[in-house]
Amino acid sequence: MQKGALSGSFLALGGTQAFALKNSKFEAAKHTFNLNYAPHIGMFENSAGKDLIDQLNFMADQGFTAFEDNEMRNRPVEEQEKMAKTMQKTGIEMGVFVAHKIYWTTPNLTSGNEELREEFLNDIKSSIEVAKRVNAKWMTVVPGFLDQTQSNEYQTAHVIESLKQATALLEPHGITMVLEPLNFYNHPGMFLRESPQAYLICKAVDSPSCKILFDIYHQQITEGNLIPNIGQCWDEIAYFQLGDNPGRNEPGTGEINFLNVFKYIHDKGFKGIVGMEHGNSIEGISGEQAVINAYVRADNF
Repeated sequence: MQKGALSGSFLALGGTQAFALKNSKFEAAKHTFNLNYAPHIGMFENSAGKDLIDQLNFMADQGFTAFEDNEMRNRPVEEQEKMAKTMQKTGIEMGVFVAHKIYWTTPNLTSGNEELREEFLNDIKSSIEVAKRVNAKWMTVVPGFLDQTQSNEYQTAHVIESLKQATALLEPHGITMVLEPLNFYNHPGMFLRESPQAYLICKAVDSPSCKILFDIYHQQITEGNLIPNIGQCWDEIAYFQLGDNPGRNEPGTGEINFLNVFKYIHDKGFKGIVGMEHGNSIEGISGEQAVINAYVRADNF
């Protein structure tokens, strides 16, 4: 696999794209991707610098048409507004941000506790304002930790009720919360783990504001069988994220055949965002170029 190492001043990829190094930053002809891949803050900071606006501009210069930021909700309002203006100027679409406090070790939505449900709904209300500010259509929701004092069916009912109340807040604004199943290896003890489970919950909530975030990395670990499961869940999937496994880095560093998975998603007519929620397998500028090269290769169908 090409690692994106520099050779002199130029790096070529398959004869189709040339990159020059100038003042420690790449200048590149835009690549036109088939899908809306979304990098995140920090992914290209060696090439673009630490300034958030410079990073957004760099993403756009490489041909990326979307961007996601888990921490957007916690950023100062003036920073959100500045980023929103840059996204509008460059044509980058805002992807997901995390909508609420996630409970990693104790039950919240699964418990049925009314105070914890109210806390969740208040977070959703404040995240609606963030979404409007940055023109976001999606926000990530994780139902939290298992409640081992209750049966799975009771926990599921509690989660569904909380999500129904959240959709009543979201629907008037055309915003969708996307439920993200998390794998047992990186996040042991979480309630939502499997794509069929997420599918059942979304069908029960029955709202355009409650859909699935299908993270290819998590679901490869939890269940595999990626393309058939994507097909089974298709009508409830609104958003994808990914990382290769093992390692949770860019496509081509692990076992997943992203060329086939991306082609399947594209051929099904997916027009949403595919979030690049992974690390870089190589440090520095050459590693950042390797990430870009990896998406050019995996998108070549």
